[in-house]
Amino acid sequence: MVMSLSNMKCEACQAGAPQVTDTELAELIREIPLWQPVLIDNIMRITRTYTFKNFKQALAFTNQVGELAESEGHHPEIVTEWGSVRVSWWTHKIRGLHRNDFICAAKTDALKQAE
Repeated sequence: MVMSLSNMKCEACQAGAPQVTDTELAELIREIPLWQPVLIDNIMRITRTYTFKNFKQALAFTNQVGELAESEGHHPEIVTEWGSVRVSWWTHKIRGLHRNDFICAAKTDALKQAE
């Protein structure tokens, strides 16, 4: 039985851990199709923008993502504006994407779906 990303737990990641390969990226992104791989400052990340009716809802979601990040020990870039929250996951220690980023992205999607 294959476990969905949102049911997995992040593993401890150390400097020198392998980044996902292009093949793995293609497979993993299929599970989170609304996320976009982007290269920023020569570092591959996955990013998604969520929309909300107002700032209060956006801020509440930001706080939920912050709680998720703390529970997983893995922290994204979060940009909160009126009506939107942009979340970017990547693994700072390896300066690129790790399976943990996809797990956290799936869990972030689950937070939004639970609203």
